[in-house]
Amino acid sequence: MENTLRLAVQKSGRLSEGSMKLIKSCGISVSNGIGKLKAKAANFPVEFFFLRDDDIPGYVADGIADIGIVGENVIVEKQKPVDTAHRLGFSKCRLSIAIEKAAQYNGPQDLQGMRIATSYPNLLGKFLDENDIKAEVHEISGSVEIAPSIGLAKAVCDIVSSGSTLFTNGLKEVETIFNSEAVLIANKALSEGKKKVLEQLLFRIKSLQQAKNNKYILLNAPEKNIDAIIEQLPGMRSPTVLPLAQKGWVSVHSVINENDFWAKIEDLKAAGAEGILVVPIEKMIL
Repeated sequence: MENTLRLAVQKSGRLSEGSMKLIKSCGISVSNGIGKLKAKAANFPVEFFFLRDDDIPGYVADGIADIGIVGENVIVEKQKPVDTAHRLGFSKCRLSIAIEKAAQYNGPQDLQGMRIATSYPNLLGKFLDENDIKAEVHEISGSVEIAPSIGLAKAVCDIVSSGSTLFTNGLKEVETIFNSEAVLIANKALSEGKKKVLEQLLFRIKSLQQAKNNKYILLNAPEKNIDAIIEQLPGMRSPTVLPLAQKGWVSVHSVINENDFWAKIEDLKAAGAEGILVVPIEKMIL
């Protein structure tokens, strides 16, 4: 089909798992099998290319793929001309500088004159320039964390998630130079038809993200206290208030941001709220 989107995703690893989980949560059915590098969705106009994450920005920039899911760190490092269509909020990590555990560190100037091994020379170079540090950047791909132990470098600059890999290799994190997450990127010259399909995909993604950040709340309260309750729960437009069988009591239904709930729970209880239930929302259409 002419307007079928070609979506590039990482062929293996944590970002791949998160990407396919998102796609399936959007109601898109796809089965790529073992070792397959291409697949088509059964119920949405999208074709999948399973690639190395470092290659995705180039494929999208060149128009081989229309859109791609990749780490923001890769986008900034590769410096390819693509549009960031949406931040996806998963696979969060950071690009950090690490040195040997026993080494002293008092600040960025301690990196002066060091040899630093990395797979991200552009991001590291920008940090060094901004801090007026003259250091030798040694670019390698893969297994960056072993560089100090084999005498290749005194420090490393690599992606960190939990920090366990650095710890296992006798390193400690001393500087975070970039924070990253999965992003959806797009070719700058998408046809109008493909833009419409992308908008449909983004609608589904945003509905899932809204649902993840909000919870459905139900509670019982004295009818005389309803104004104080509603003040705490404005809802999407306003709460739903239903009378209970017990005279003088009502049930209040609303939506609340998960980050706000714990801050408001005491105020709700003080206003007479009882039997408070908080329920996950699968999808949320605004």
